[in-house]
Formats: sequence, C-alpha cells, structure tokens
Amino acid sequence: MVTMRAETVRTRLDALSRAGRSWQEFGLDAMEVLTKAVPFDAACFGTIDPATSLVTGSVKAGLDSPCEAEFAYHEYIEDDVSLFSDLARRDVGVSILHEATGGDPRRSSRFRELFEPMFDLGHEMRVMIRTGGDVWGGLAIYRRAGGSGFSPAEADFVDGVSGMLAVGVRAGLIADAAPGVDAEIVGAEEGPAVLTFDDHNTLCQATLAAQVRVEELGGDLWAELPQPVLATLAGARALAAGRAAAVPRVRVRSRTGQWLAVHAAPLAGRAGQATQVVVTIEPAGAPEVVPLLVAAFGLTPRERDVVDGVLRGASTAEIARALHLSPYTVQDHLKVVFDKAGVSNRKELTARVFFDHYAPRKDSRLGPSGWFVAESATSPVAQITVPGQRG
Repeated sequence: MVTMRAETVRTRLDALSRAGRSWQEFGLDAMEVLTKAVPFDAACFGTIDPATSLVTGSVKAGLDSPCEAEFAYHEYIEDDVSLFSDLARRDVGVSILHEATGGDPRRSSRFRELFEPMFDLGHEMRVMIRTGGDVWGGLAIYRRAGGSGFSPAEADFVDGVSGMLAVGVRAGLIADAAPGVDAEIVGAEEGPAVLTFDDHNTLCQATLAAQVRVEELGGDLWAELPQPVLATLAGARALAAGRAAAVPRVRVRSRTGQWLAVHAAPLAGRAGQATQVVVTIEPAGAPEVVPLLVAAFGLTPRERDVVDGVLRGASTAEIARALHLSPYTVQDHLKVVFDKAGVSNRKELTARVFFDHYAPRKDSRLGPSGWFVAESATSPVAQITVPGQRG
C-alpha cells in the first residue's frame, strides 16, 4: 500500500528532477525519496538509449556486489519475463514480477539465478522511465524474501511518477560532464577502440585506444567493463542466437563530456568454430547525438521540427514555409524552445546543442564524417564551424 507521504514524495521528486544534477546524482536521490512512499530494500536506477532500449548506465541502492555482466546476460540473452525492452513497447510500462509469472517468480532466470541467491530478494517491480513517448531509463525495485510483495496501488504510484524521473534523467544527460580526466588520457585516444571477446565473453584482445575509452566510460579494461560495453556484448550474443534483429548500438556520454557510440557484432568464422564478438567504441556522429539532445530538452514534435530548421540555418520565414505555419507561430514555438533549453536566442540554442556536446573540447578538428574529433591536449584552439550554420 502506498503510504500517506505520497504527495510529499511527488513534490520532492518534481523538485529533484528540475535541479540540473547529473543523472547519477539524481538517480540516487530519487531512489532515496521514492522509498518513503513505496518502501523497498534494494533498487537499480539506469539510463536507457531511447533508440535501442539497451541499458547504458546504472546506480544502485542495497546491491553491494557488482553484477552488471550477469544482469546483461539475463536481460538480453537468457530471460524472457518483463524485460525492459518489452516494457518499453507497452502502453503501461510497469510490471510486478509475481503477477507477470503467475505467482512463480522463479520462472525468471534473473530472479532464479541472480537476485534470489545473491541478494536474498523475493519481490521485484520494474517501471520504464519515460515521457512524451521517449524512454530515458528504467527502475527496478526489490523487497527481501519472506516479506510482502508489491501491490497494484504501488505499481500505479511508481508508474505515475515515471514522467518526473524521466525529466530528471533528461536533464542529467545534458548536464556538464564530471571533470578530472588527465590530459595524457585525452591525448591517447587516437586510433580505433576495439575489443574482442571469446565465446565465454572473456576479453581476449583490445587496442590501446580501447583502454582509454573504457576508462572514459568509468570502467577498467581488464577488471570491470562499463555497462554500455556489457550491454552491447550481450546484445550481439542475442543477435547471433536469433533473439535480436539488429546490431546493438548505444549512445553514451563519457567522463570527458564527449558523446560516444558503442556497438557490437558477432564475428563470422569457419564452420564449427566458436563465435567471437567484437565491440567498437567511437565518437558518435551528429545524426545520432543531435536528435537525442533535442529530445532531452523535452520538446513537442512540432518544436523539434522548428529546432531542426534552426540547426540547419533556416530563417523564420523558411521554417514557416516548410512547416506550413505562419512566421508568428514559428516565433511562438521558438520562445517556448528557448525557455526549455535555457537559452535566449538562436545563437545560444545552436551553441547549446553543437558546442556544449558536439565539440565539448575546444582543441578539436572536423573528421571525415563531419563530426569533431579530439586531438592532443596541447593542440592550439582552432576556429570551429558549425555544419549547416549560416555565417
């Protein structure tokens, strides 16, 4: 049963979602507040790439042992009950495991082989963190074995605050990245970042650049791989097994502030040979990142169309003609866009999208794809030209 503090919790979550904190800080605080209304013993709060429904990062409460690799295995390969990718396609994105399994949660491999034996957990509830039709994350909360399960009223409450949680995640994704990456690391990322895994998902080989990229994603190449690598690795296994239809790919922001694309694919070999998987980490291209950033501002579809015109350098009259709107209506949309993005004019909007994320380090140059790539930390600052921006 939802406690009498429900309205207070809603108010606090709404305030947290607009505080402009990193998504990790927001997630930890949100879980602490949420348990006042829906008590739980453990929880995992994660970001999800809206395009692929793959988990790109997580923070935990009450789950002391790292289990990202095991989670990825069950989520993308072994399990088939209330997966985040399935919930993302449902109109109601919340699921109580006991209900989904007809009262037998051990039908879920993640419950049977991971959460029950490792953490003595007996109950799970999952909810998609989404707003405006876009998925931004997922939340799983747990109660110990032997205790009471989650109720439909609690599921309704958590589902009802998912929009607030999504606002907090969106804001965190465009917040400033954490400082502290050494200049030596930044300058060492030249070359392809490639990792090769054997049929047991053991890392066999990696390029020098891969070590840098893994560290930028908060991992350790030979000890603890970051979640985006584990998710895409498991996704590639699912692809090889016929459980997935597309090459897994996620977009994630590194500690340096740069957006990276992580993708994986099974390698073809001679008949009878075990399947290896290769994971590649590279700077994300503008067509991948710009739509994500624009969506993170919380814009309506029409407002996104207007922003697309602005980023292409179109005038108000040109945008109006293309969208079959009056120039006055376009200006009204722009005022709302500026407010949501925290800017006051077109130039600031373009700078917010392109300069804050498209070129997070000023010692950059344009690569062959038209995307900025990092050079050494000692490179002189060069003039930056925004593609599509009129002079």
